[in-house]
Order: sequence, then structure tokens, then C-alpha cells
Amino acid sequence: MSVLRARLSAILLAACLLFTGQTVTTPDRAAAADPGYLMAHFIGEGSTGQQIHFSHSTDGLNWRDLNGGGMTLRSTVGTRGVRDPALVRSPDGSRYWIIATDLCIGCGQNWDQAINDGSRNLVVWESTDLVTWSQPWLLNVAGAIPDGRNAWAPEAIWNPATNDYVLYWATNKPVNGVKKHRIYYARTRDFRSITTPQIYIERSGTQEIIDTQIVALPAGVGSHRYVRASGDGQITLEGSSSILGPWTHLGNLSGIGLTGAQVEGPMWMKFRDRNEWTLYLDQYASNRGYLPVVTTDPSASGTYRLPASGSYSMGGTKKRHGSILELTAAEESRVLARWADSPAKRLQSYNFPDRYVRHADFDVRIDQNITGPDAQFRLRPGLAGSGTVSFESVNYPGYYLRHSGYDFQLAHNDGTTQFAADATFRQAAGLADPTWSSFQSYNHPDRYIRHYAYQLRLDPITTATGRGDATFRVTS
Repeated sequence: MSVLRARLSAILLAACLLFTGQTVTTPDRAAAADPGYLMAHFIGEGSTGQQIHFSHSTDGLNWRDLNGGGMTLRSTVGTRGVRDPALVRSPDGSRYWIIATDLCIGCGQNWDQAINDGSRNLVVWESTDLVTWSQPWLLNVAGAIPDGRNAWAPEAIWNPATNDYVLYWATNKPVNGVKKHRIYYARTRDFRSITTPQIYIERSGTQEIIDTQIVALPAGVGSHRYVRASGDGQITLEGSSSILGPWTHLGNLSGIGLTGAQVEGPMWMKFRDRNEWTLYLDQYASNRGYLPVVTTDPSASGTYRLPASGSYSMGGTKKRHGSILELTAAEESRVLARWADSPAKRLQSYNFPDRYVRHADFDVRIDQNITGPDAQFRLRPGLAGSGTVSFESVNYPGYYLRHSGYDFQLAHNDGTTQFAADATFRQAAGLADPTWSSFQSYNHPDRYIRHYAYQLRLDPITTATGRGDATFRVTS
């Protein structure tokens, strides 16, 4: 009996070892179930390239454009363009902000104007869930800097020492006869009001500094609690035990062939499953967007290495100066559902087939032969109920077709129950042709979307003319 027990014990031990070996050698299976990363960025020039775009990655190196590569937020304030977004999460995870440069090159302003007489404001959005965002507001940060000419490339980091955020950005300003960009900082709790700006980083002589981003390191990694990377002619690394300094020079990335003449917009990302970091750098000189540089110690310049060929993919759009957030499972689920790749569609009138639904100055009508983004919508799952649809504007993401007083407008989703009900419809067989579609109001089920004198309305349908007016084709 003891021999049998010994044999059984040996078999059980071998099985346990085999099982253990299998789990150790397949870490990718567990990692694949972990939440991924969200990048907020802009993609280039023009009125739609200089807006907020989102991308997602499961591993931090291979990225997929969200929302079909289209905008996820559009600025309607200031210059009506944004660059260099920073994505900020509150310490308790209850709030999120995006802060960005108020800048739209080629949209009525050139580089010389932006440098010497640009916007003194930052553009700010706020959210409680990463998917429904407030309308943007302007935060004047450089107006309190005497003779400050602009406000560029904002970043923010929570400072546990002062229990608020350190908000920092670049402003071009003459000091002692030298006009150049310096990094200024102020403190804030809500990105609506700030303390008096102070100089944070200044380089000697005429050397400018524009882009800076700080990463916090865990205990036991590197020689400093915080490391910042800055674009100042080099990609300079500095370390400190305090966000407000003093800071120690740690070197730069010239040893791997990367200088400020080639790259800018440093963006940190910590890998979730290991003590390894990526410093993404925007290859602006060659117009190629982000490149990941990997290190096991951000404070040691000699540990950085260029990526192997084919080891990363930036997706379909060019990723430029932005910010990365490590997602929780709940955040990832919400983000991927909200920004799913829903194709852009048009709504063609049944009885005026050369006309399509479009918005103009946020009013909604049918016009002839419209093909641009003002006539394009993404049919989203209904905001108010399952089995329904809502129409989100391609040109103004976050804005939906919504009835108010039975008239239609393109309106920003304010997150209320009333808005959701007013912007939700049931797609049914066309009242004039069952191969087309009609759209019944969710909260006024006796009424349908129809056009009247080319304007969109919500009306009861009782006549043949009304049935034709209330019938549309969803088309590309």
C-alpha cells in the first residue's frame, strides 16, 4: 500500500510540475486578458488632423485607430484646432481631463503668428467615464505671463506633496533681451483656475525648450523618483525626488542617434506586466510620427534602445505628440464600445433622391448632392435603449441628431436622460418602401423623422406625402 501511495504521489507531483511548467511558459495567455492602453493624439495638419484622436493597444507597441481613424473630439473654441493633447486621470479615477494646445496651423494662422502672437489659452475637456466628454473650454495660462506670446504642449501630473496638479507648458517670451520658449508651471485642482505661472525649466543662452513630459518611477527602479524627458536640442533626461525639483541632468539620447533635430513630443508609457518603459518620440523631421524607444530604467540614458524592425505598429494614422493612459478593465470596455469602428453613412431622401440629410450651423435639413462630412453620420447603438439607433456626426463627434420642440438640430450630448431619449430612434421598414428605412422617435413613438420644406422635423405620419417624406436610405 505504501508503494502504491508513493507511485501515486510521484505521478501527482509530475503532473503538477508539468502543469506548472505549462503556465510559466505561456505568459502571453494571461497577458492577453489584461486591459490595454489608450493613446490621445493628433494626426497631422488641417482642420480634422489637428483634433483629438484615440488609439488603443493591447501590448503598448501595436496600435489600432479607434472610431475608424476619425476624430473623437473636436474643438469648437479658440482657434478651433488642437495639438499635443495630455490625458489626465484623477487619483481616485473619478475624473478625466484632456488638455491641449489651442493651435490650428493653416486654419487662419501660420507658424510665425502662432509663435509670436498665438493663443495664450489651453483647450480643456472633462469626463467622468472617458466616453462622454464636456464641451471644451479655454484656460488662459499665458495671459498672466507679461509679454507671453503663446501657450504650447501642456502636461499635468498629480503632486502628492501639494495635493493638486502641476500643470506645465511652453510659452515664448522675451526675458533679458532673449525671446525663446521656456517651460512654465502653475498649480490647479480643476483645470479651470490656476495659481500664478512661474518659470519651471529654462535652458541657457538662446536654447529653447518646448516639449516636456514627466514619468513617476516605482521604488527600487533607477536613481530618482521622477524622470522628465524634454525636447531642447536634444532629448534631455533629468531626475528628481520631487516634481518641483531640484532636477539633476541624467544625459540624453544622442547615444542611440536621436536628437531634438529629429524627434520631439516625448511621451512615456509603462508596460503593465513588467518594469520596462517606452518613451515614444515624434519623428517630426521625417514626417513619420511616433517611434518607441524602450528602457528598463528611464533614469539611465545608456539603457535606452531602438526598436527591432517589425516589433511595433502605429496603426493606420500618423500618431503625433500625445499621451498614454493605462486602462482598467472597466475603462477599456467603455472606450472600445464607445469608439467602435462604425462606418460613416449618409441618409438619402426617398422622394427627393438627389438630397441627403446634412447639418449646417447645427441646423438639420436635406440638401442636394451633399458628400462631405456635414452629411455623414455614424449609426451608434441608441443612447436610450437597446435595439435602437442614434446618429452621431462624423464632423462633430459627440454631437447627435436630436429633436427639440419637434424640430431637429445637431446637439452636443450632455449626458442627460432627456438628451438620450430625444436622440434615439427605432429603425423600421420604410413607410413608403419597405426596402428603405423610417426612423420612429423613442420618446414620441407616434412620430417619425421626416423632412418638410427641406427641414428635418418629428411629425405624426398620416398621408402618402408624409410617408415619402419619412423614408430614407442608409447609404455610403
